[in-house]
Amino acid sequence: MNETFSINLKDVKQDLLLGIIECNKRGLAQSVKWLSELNHGLTDVSVSLGGKSFENLHTGITEEEYDVYVLSKSYFDVREYDRSAYFTRNCTSPVPRFLHMYATYMAKEKKRLDNMSDSSIVNANSHLKDFSELLATLRAEYGQRKLDGYCMWLYGVILKKLDLTQMAVQVFVDAVNAEPTLWGAWLELAPLVTDKTMLLNLKLPNHWMKQIFVGYTYIELFLNDEGIKIFEHLQAAGFGKCIFVPTQLAIGFSNKRDVDKSIEIFRQLHEEDPFRLDNLDSYSNLLFVKEMKTEMAHLAHRAVDINKYSAETCCVVGNYYSIRADHHKAVVYFQRALKLNPRYLSAWTLMGHEFMEMKNTNAAIQSYRQAIEVNRRDFRAWYGLGQAYEILKMPFYSLHYYKAAQQLRPYDSRMLVALGETYEKLDKGDNALKCYQKAYNVGDIEGVALYNLARLYERREEIEKAIPAFLRYCSDEKAVADKSSLCHAYLTLGSFYEKHEQFDKASHFAYKCLEYEESKREAEALLKTIANKRSEKAANAAAAAKETPSTSGKEKTTDMDLEEVEMDESNVGRMVHMVMSQDDMLVENDEPEFQLEQGVDDISALSIIMEHGSDGNE
Repeated sequence: MNETFSINLKDVKQDLLLGIIECNKRGLAQSVKWLSELNHGLTDVSVSLGGKSFENLHTGITEEEYDVYVLSKSYFDVREYDRSAYFTRNCTSPVPRFLHMYATYMAKEKKRLDNMSDSSIVNANSHLKDFSELLATLRAEYGQRKLDGYCMWLYGVILKKLDLTQMAVQVFVDAVNAEPTLWGAWLELAPLVTDKTMLLNLKLPNHWMKQIFVGYTYIELFLNDEGIKIFEHLQAAGFGKCIFVPTQLAIGFSNKRDVDKSIEIFRQLHEEDPFRLDNLDSYSNLLFVKEMKTEMAHLAHRAVDINKYSAETCCVVGNYYSIRADHHKAVVYFQRALKLNPRYLSAWTLMGHEFMEMKNTNAAIQSYRQAIEVNRRDFRAWYGLGQAYEILKMPFYSLHYYKAAQQLRPYDSRMLVALGETYEKLDKGDNALKCYQKAYNVGDIEGVALYNLARLYERREEIEKAIPAFLRYCSDEKAVADKSSLCHAYLTLGSFYEKHEQFDKASHFAYKCLEYEESKREAEALLKTIANKRSEKAANAAAAAKETPSTSGKEKTTDMDLEEVEMDESNVGRMVHMVMSQDDMLVENDEPEFQLEQGVDDISALSIIMEHGSDGNE
């Protein structure tokens, strides 16, 4: 699906105009909005206004039913769904027939949301019996192949609510083949695609909309490079002014942790369309990550001015209170967002984070679980659940949720480090070592993988493997945020070299420890031990020289010689090579379900570390 593709923009524009008219007739407002934004981005492309699309303004509606349809559509537009369904109950032509079924569905949904006493329930299955009659009708007509693409979309939506995922996927595929410009069907299908293989095997229409869907789904699957490539190609093909395309690029770059580039795109979009609220929560999240409090304040005020009763606005304001550490107010605004849209993913996840900050672990778990109900690919919710159960000292539960998060983000070191720490608590050291090694390989975001690796080797009394990891960890001390771990690494290195009588190295690390208050006493004791051993070694050397005068003409080893020895790890390196050659590849017998991603080499502690030259001293 990544092959190059060519697009005729005149055909695209004609399809968009036709799709806008057909969706508008049926009350599919969100699809109309999306198609209209895409169409507006193609203003430079001219098509005949008397073309095919305008001939379809009244197709699908018989003359006898036209008056009833107009009345019913007017009720639907003002959200009087029961009245709309009632007046079209006997209609048989395609558009009024769809409007009847859609109005019936919307009436049931509106009643369910209005009667929902607890906003913490997303998938209450008790309401599903309300759809039984509508479902039976749609199932029968689908089996007889009487449904058009729009009715198939509605059938798929109900199947999805019933968690009949496999059937829903097939129905949505049939819907997009029948009506390729029905964006709602593509949008419902995307979350049901579990991996790249499934995406490639879907029997999708050979239509330009397929490329947009594939790019969108790649980014949903966190296959960001593939998604970015498709949307960049669409930009070059003429969709550069279509606001959806740069928005998806911004989300893709955000997923890749290229925060600055993502913020830059969102700023440009905000300048071009200053009253747009879509994806404003994603922009707010990026500003939160960069701790840009002033910009967040401006964005929150702007969103409130546009529409204070929008779910996106409530989410942006919640983020603003969160960065100010006013977690109670943040929760209030996330709850408001969920009252407006109970399936608003960002609000569930962010509210879980706020409850974690407030030490309300049970409420956080409930919020994260609802986020997963909305979208099982939300790695933040899985990771949050892992953290919550870690606080509750339930490592087996943590392991399950961290594994799910790691599978969604296989190259995110934070997931791997969390997984490794949980394996440590469960006394599965070999698995923990693999996690820390891979976390370092993929780029350690938090800078703790090497330290955890070294500490684990130290606990396993494999100090020769720990030393190279500690050395590399200390090589860039400015990048280390946790100074207590840095002190521990310095002390361990100093003690190791003191035992091996490499006094220059030992002194170097001991003096480093003197810079920190918490390790000053241990450092002073270590320096005293080094001085005593040096004096003893010098005295022994002098005594040996007196007893063997024949060696007086030869070069003697003095304290000055020892001080001139260049710091290196060659001897340590040889010892580690001998040990690691026996167990370089860790075998995982008790956890066969946990496998590292192919293409990432499992590394030994030494091969991560040793980059210094060797002059073979001592």
